[in-house]
Amino acid sequence: MTQIQAKQFVAKRTRKAAPPELHSGDRMTREEFHRIYEKMPEDFKAELIGGTVYVASPLKDKHGSAHVDWAALLGIYKAATPGVGAGDSSTVILGGDSEPQPDLFLRILQEFGGHSRVGKKGYIEGPPELIVEVAYSSRAIDLYEKRGDYARYGVWEYLVASLHDDEIFWFDLRKNSQLTAGKDGIIRVHSFPGLWIDAKAMQSGNLNVAMQTLNEGIKSPEHADFVKRLAAKRK
Repeated sequence: MTQIQAKQFVAKRTRKAAPPELHSGDRMTREEFHRIYEKMPEDFKAELIGGTVYVASPLKDKHGSAHVDWAALLGIYKAATPGVGAGDSSTVILGGDSEPQPDLFLRILQEFGGHSRVGKKGYIEGPPELIVEVAYSSRAIDLYEKRGDYARYGVWEYLVASLHDDEIFWFDLRKNSQLTAGKDGIIRVHSFPGLWIDAKAMQSGNLNVAMQTLNEGIKSPEHADFVKRLAAKRK
């Protein structure tokens, strides 16, 4: 071996392997996805849906503003409902090929009979009962790929606030059916009684009106009964 060949050989042996990356369209298991994802920068966001990687696009003001309104609505409901937890863009481990980061979710806490829990590493494991996605560029993924994954892994209800359509899509995933708001324009979420959502107010960004409607729901007999049922299930 010549001196030049020897240097090339040493360089090849000592060259560091390129760090793993995630790209939209990559196919992998949840374990592989999670291992790579934990090494990515904190501001990087990607999801694994049905074994396929989806890397998030930059978000515009319209998405951010709507997200804040929805987060406020769910946060107030959570505060008024002992036994209910909420999440904002938290990683949820659903199964062997699914690790999404829903925009928002509500879940019944494990000690109150819920289907999800906080795992040893701090991630949510198992399906939240309600998931909300604010969709613009992600509309197709949210309405199809994610909807299928959420149904398959046991999410009860699913709301997609589609900014492109100016419409809120509401699904009962247990029955594989799409639901519609009442004649008064109010979405009365089944899995969380008292969570009344004024569809028009949310679509127009009128959070004051939406909060008035929510407060009516929180004062309703069905919400009071739900709180009692949760308390009775507490372990």
